[in-house]
Amino acid sequence: MLARPLAARLGRHGIHYAWIVAAVTFVAMLVTSAALGLPGALLQPLEREFGWSTDALSSVFAVRFALFGLMGPFAAVVMLRFGLRRVVAFAAALIGVALLAGTHAGSLGQLFLVWGLMLGFGTGMTAMVLGAMVANRWFTERRGLVMGLLAGSSATGQLLFLPLAAWLVEHVGWRTAVLPVCAAALGVFALVLLLLSDHPADLGLRAYGETSDAPPAPLPAADFLAPFRTLAAVSGNRTFWILALTFFICGLSTNGLVQTHFISLCGDYGLGPVPAASVLSMMGVFDLVGTTLSGWLSDRFDNRKLLAWYYGLRGLSLLWLPHADFTLLGLSGFAMFYGLDWIATVPPTVKLCAAEFGKERAGVVFGWVFAAHQLGAATAAYGAGLTRAVLFSYGPALVVAGAACLIAAGAVMRVRLVPRLDGKT
Repeated sequence: MLARPLAARLGRHGIHYAWIVAAVTFVAMLVTSAALGLPGALLQPLEREFGWSTDALSSVFAVRFALFGLMGPFAAVVMLRFGLRRVVAFAAALIGVALLAGTHAGSLGQLFLVWGLMLGFGTGMTAMVLGAMVANRWFTERRGLVMGLLAGSSATGQLLFLPLAAWLVEHVGWRTAVLPVCAAALGVFALVLLLLSDHPADLGLRAYGETSDAPPAPLPAADFLAPFRTLAAVSGNRTFWILALTFFICGLSTNGLVQTHFISLCGDYGLGPVPAASVLSMMGVFDLVGTTLSGWLSDRFDNRKLLAWYYGLRGLSLLWLPHADFTLLGLSGFAMFYGLDWIATVPPTVKLCAAEFGKERAGVVFGWVFAAHQLGAATAAYGAGLTRAVLFSYGPALVVAGAACLIAAGAVMRVRLVPRLDGKT
């Protein structure tokens, strides 16, 4: 493990090791996102080779989204019990093995096992909760900035891997397209073992920006029943259900629909997989900008109004998409408009959770809200595939997702504002 000597050397140059931990976490979450989104680029090649229907394949992909979300409330407990370093290393290894095993699957059942269950569990252990834990443990100052950048890592995953995967599918074969992400997962495994540390205190450090006289923060117990108790405690709260509903719609209109089916949708309109993946990458660029900007805006404006704008504009863009000119140039405007608020909903939703439920419970409550997000993604992943298989078009799925976003834009304004001690809201 190189963490301790590297931390000492960086410290002599005035660089806090928290930034190394944040960088390793960014890469780990980036590869998780790439692994989660990669099967969407392989939908049509799998159909052609095995004759599996779009809705059957979509049901497999839906399972990984559901597990990715449902692991959220428990991933923090697993990390508390076994440590960040061990859990993230294990998750990276599981992701790599699952992706590689999928290239040898000969039946839908085998694909369900490796790209549904194994990939869902592996990515779920390195979901948004990992970024939250690293930001909270290692940073006292710049915590919001770090969380925004880590949340945007999913966009960078698309940016780096999807165009390459699409090119490999077209020129070499879909099995080869899996190998870059497998190699990246192996790289994350090595980086984590060499550089990641569970706590600043393990290296004789304090969190970035923490004063020397600050008392050490007590670590919560690794209680596997705590997520259920928290869910029971907030189940009667209107704000919780509004945030869960709107985040369900967020997943419905992003990961499940666009991330999974966009390349296939473009193929239906005559746009090849490489330019379609390039449009997704363009969305990734703008999403990284939009998510970081959203974190800055969420500190300065009413988070309900921000979410209303995000959902409303996203809904309008999805309703317009079937009428777009499906060329690389024609979809560029959609990529910019839609990409800016892909994950921009995360910072305002996290802040509304913290305002309503307090810092102590906000993480676990957001874990359940995030689970709703991924259940929405699973619903869209399967539902859009079923729509295409039965109606031979993704059009109805886009209309439903767009209309749902407009409903979310109105619903989020029903969240109550919690008064602060200074009398403001």
